[in-house]
Parts: sequence; C-alpha cells; structure tokens
Amino acid sequence: MFKDYYRLSRPVNALAGCIAVILSGYVAGTQSWLPVIMAAVTVLLITVSTNAWNDYLDIEIDRINKPDRPLPSGRISPQGALIFSAAGSIISLVAAASINQSAFIIALGSNILLYLYSWKLKCTVLLGNIAVAAIIGLCFIFGGVAAGNVGPTQPLAVIVFFAMMGREILKTMADYKGDLKLGCRTIAVVWGKKTARVFVITFLAISAVLMIAAYFIGQYSPVYLYIIVFGMCPLLAYVAINAKSTATGEALEQKSTIMKYGFFVWFLAVALGTGLSG
Repeated sequence: MFKDYYRLSRPVNALAGCIAVILSGYVAGTQSWLPVIMAAVTVLLITVSTNAWNDYLDIEIDRINKPDRPLPSGRISPQGALIFSAAGSIISLVAAASINQSAFIIALGSNILLYLYSWKLKCTVLLGNIAVAAIIGLCFIFGGVAAGNVGPTQPLAVIVFFAMMGREILKTMADYKGDLKLGCRTIAVVWGKKTARVFVITFLAISAVLMIAAYFIGQYSPVYLYIIVFGMCPLLAYVAINAKSTATGEALEQKSTIMKYGFFVWFLAVALGTGLSG
C-alpha cells in the first residue's frame, strides 16, 4: 500500500520542486535556511497532493495511457486518493503560513491553480501547459521569497517556464491516443502532433538560449557555461530532434522522462556556477 501511494505522489517530480526551492534559496544568498526548508516542504506537499488529484480525475484516460498506475489498476481507491490529496494541500498551507504572508498567498494560489488545471485546464489548448509551466517556475520565486531576496531567482523562473512549456506539450503528444479517445482537447489533439512538435522545438530552443544568456547577464562562474553548452544543450537538442509526430506514445514519454531527469544537470550548473563565482 505504501508503495502505491509513493507512486501516486510521483516522488521525482516532488523532489525536483524541493531542489528548485533550495537552489533558489542558495542563489538568493539566504541568511536563514529554516524558511527555505519549510518552503521546500510546502512544494513537496503541494506536488504530492495535486498529483493525487490529477490521477483521481484521469482514471479513465490512464486506463488507456498508463493502466499500471495505482488508481486505474485498482490498487488505490478513488476515495483514498481524494483523502490523500486533501490532507497534503491542507498541511502545505500550514507549512507556508509558518514562513510569511507572501509565501502563504503563493502556496494558496498554487494549490488552487493546480487543482483547476486537473479539473478544467488540462484539456485545453496551451492554457493547461502554461499553468503547469508557470507553477514550476514559481518554485524559484517561492524560494526567493523564503530567502528574502527574489531578484536573483527571477531569471531561473523564466528559464524553467520555457523549458517546462516544451516538456508539457511533449507530454500531450505522448498522451495523444488516450486524450483523443476521451475528448481531451490538448494542443496535440486539436492542432495535431506535427504542430505540437513545432511548439516543443521552439520552447526548448528558447530555454537553451536563455540558459546561455544567463551566464552573460548573471554572476555565474565559467563552469556554469561549460555544463550548459556540453550538457544541457545537447540533451535539449536530443529531445527536440526525437520528439517526432510519428513516434509512439511510449517513445515520447521516454523523451519526457529523459528531460525530467536531465534537468538535474541544470540544477548542478546553477549550483556550481553560483558557488564558484566568488
């Protein structure tokens, strides 16, 4: 049972959000790590709870696209997923309130937007993708708020927004079969996978350019640029080139996963680039 709830929460996504907050606190030069850690816990809880809510609403789609997940396979009941989701959201607000008022407002807005995403925005052309990308980018702003210095984290939020737009649209291509059958009107379904692929390539290209530009306008050490040029840019190019409209859903999902794990390379670049800049 614990293993199934663990899968329901999608821990890698939650971990990435936590690292983003801690990284942004580091970049912001926090003088107190406790608020930043509480912000990371808040993001963890928001991610876990809204993932459960998303899976609750997507049971029928997942029966086609991902039948082995805990809910469509029957290993977790819909009621259990709802309780798990509600508890996570409530605790996330308590954690955010312990930081400051701005953090509470961001956490409340994030919870509401992500619940709306799964309920209404997911099956729209681009609106749902924008909502998710904005929330992920907001993790860096959230860390800056907790650290008391938002300025240095804003460029990171913009980079992540464009990169996640590419990944979110790629996911609509991967889920095309199930979304089409159940009438979920994503960009891939409404405008076609070929058009969606153009958007994926465009957003990934923009994110790569912004990653490089960050070195020239920021205070990062050269190691940041080396990792971006020889690590992230080839990875993003690989995903873009292989995000073919004719590829299977499984193949496209694999590219999405590669990008998700690959973003830890960018985290490393930012951490080392900041730490070695002095």
